[in-house]
Amino acid sequence: MPDQQRESVTINKPVSKNVVAREVASALDVSISTVSRAFTPNAVIADRTRRRVLQKAAELGYEPNPHAQSLKTNRSGIVGLIVSDLANPFYPEVLIGLTEALEQRGFSVMLFCRLGGKSLDEAFQSAFRYQPDVLVVLAATMSSAAIESATEAGTRVVLFNRYVPGKASFAVTCDNESGGETVADYLIDRQLTRLAYVAGDPDATTNRDRKLGFMRACRRRGIPKPRIAAAHRFTHDAGLIAGRALLRDESEPLDAVFCANDVLALGVLDAAREFGVAIPDALSVIGFDDIKMADWASYQLTTYRQPVEEMIAATADIVSELVQSLLSTATRITIPGRIVTRRTVRAAQ
Repeated sequence: MPDQQRESVTINKPVSKNVVAREVASALDVSISTVSRAFTPNAVIADRTRRRVLQKAAELGYEPNPHAQSLKTNRSGIVGLIVSDLANPFYPEVLIGLTEALEQRGFSVMLFCRLGGKSLDEAFQSAFRYQPDVLVVLAATMSSAAIESATEAGTRVVLFNRYVPGKASFAVTCDNESGGETVADYLIDRQLTRLAYVAGDPDATTNRDRKLGFMRACRRRGIPKPRIAAAHRFTHDAGLIAGRALLRDESEPLDAVFCANDVLALGVLDAAREFGVAIPDALSVIGFDDIKMADWASYQLTTYRQPVEEMIAATADIVSELVQSLLSTATRITIPGRIVTRRTVRAAQ
């Protein structure tokens, strides 16, 4: 075998150095403040000038120092997301979309999870160490005192898919009451009148409002009062247990079950499989959310779709307006959703 020869090659790498805003400004013959405005979301600057600055910054390898910017503006540019229910597929889907929407508006996003028995106050204290401009709270029931403590710490709070009853706050929700009414009318219009509601977390405004609208529409339509199965949680196991309990009681056979969210509904469907109950011929099941699993071939769940994209956009807009001090009056935005028909509810006759 011939001897292998190696050729020595010297590669000249550019010396890395920190490029400062002054160098970008000098290269374009503009002021340093113009460079700063180009990197500041919603700052007043011509689009053409912003593009020139960003292009030259990229060529020179300049990136603004976020710590220095926060000292100048008294803003960190950080939005903290606090979530307590990552087991529910609805919220990981929301987190992805909300993170993208906030980053597009120039914010850095930090996630704080309230898991393993960690209290909401502990999650707040963890977030406060990073001085976020705004906290967005998902899937957590908050008290007025918790919101006030955040405000005292200099951080505004926006609630996603929750609100604090009787307390003015910044909140974005689906119109859950209207959604519950729509579900009841949808079922009753299909001659399904022996109904049940599988309830989730009793402290969650989502659960309370969906039940309120559902029961109100049932009274309005003059059908028997629906049975209530208290699952206490928004989980598949809780739905499975509630479904078993409803199906064991043969003294009051049911036409349809409305579940407070999709994950509960998937549990009820699995209970129906255990009992050999034909869906939807013998029993109709409908959920609320429209998570991706609802469209799986093994479920094909009919559900009430939350307007997630619109809710995310509204939340990101509120965050931007709060940071720019354009919004001072607490506001709650409610957005209606719609029924998505699949295969778990009997067709109209």
